[in-house]
Amino acid sequence: MKRILIICLLALTAQNLQAQYSPTKENLAARKEFDAMRFGLFIHWGLFSIPGSGEWVMNNRDIKVKDYTILKDSFNPTAFNAAAYVDLAKKAGMKYITLITRHHDGFSLWDTKYSDFNIMNTPYKKDIVKLIADECHKQNIKLFLYYSLLDWRREDYPHETGRTGQKTGRTGKGDYPAYLQFMKNQLTELLTNYGKIAGIWLDGHWDQTPPEGEKDRTSRIDWKYDELYGLIHKLKPWALIGNNHHLSPIAGEDFQMFERDLPGENKGGLSFQQPSD
Repeated sequence: MKRILIICLLALTAQNLQAQYSPTKENLAARKEFDAMRFGLFIHWGLFSIPGSGEWVMNNRDIKVKDYTILKDSFNPTAFNAAAYVDLAKKAGMKYITLITRHHDGFSLWDTKYSDFNIMNTPYKKDIVKLIADECHKQNIKLFLYYSLLDWRREDYPHETGRTGQKTGRTGKGDYPAYLQFMKNQLTELLTNYGKIAGIWLDGHWDQTPPEGEKDRTSRIDWKYDELYGLIHKLKPWALIGNNHHLSPIAGEDFQMFERDLPGENKGGLSFQQPSD
């Protein structure tokens, strides 16, 4: 595998977080530093790179779990070069890197103890997160980690109420408490085994929200963000949290993402909110 997809995203610090969240001094300092960095690199790739149709291929082609899982047996990105990618980012003037660790297909790019569907069970057998983390620390560039809130493979994800992944062949009943614990376990690994992590980028909240156009954007499940965010900030008091939900910041979040958009414009139609004056 000789290619990876690299995407640059804009993220801005959130200034009006709900009052019940009290960030630490380390966290406030990290926000200011992040706001000043301005320019970063998003490394966006994974098992879905094999079909070559983007990260939504499992959902878009209605690929069953048993069939998609087979892809790991041929995942061998021998041309991957962490040192070269980090060096390229630095030479381009970028101040941080965000690396996908696990996307909606559920494939983990690190040596996780909580899922067999991971990079160590492929022909490659190398921990991608460790390779990138080591180089970021060596070359003095901040590292953020992207982590999906939803999963198109796992039975315990509340897929019955999800908007996507409905045709991947799951027959069991979702169990969010079990799934929440799974996420906590994986996030603990990511935040304790790879040195200083600058923050976590979450994605997938929208899977449990009503269709676009409806005024009520209340999630169909309680994500227990107080527990999830509390864990992140407990493990890394300085770590910033962003969540790609296109809503006003939720308590515990430190920056707001605007995918294919700019704050206050909603030209991409993804925020479900009226543009601000």
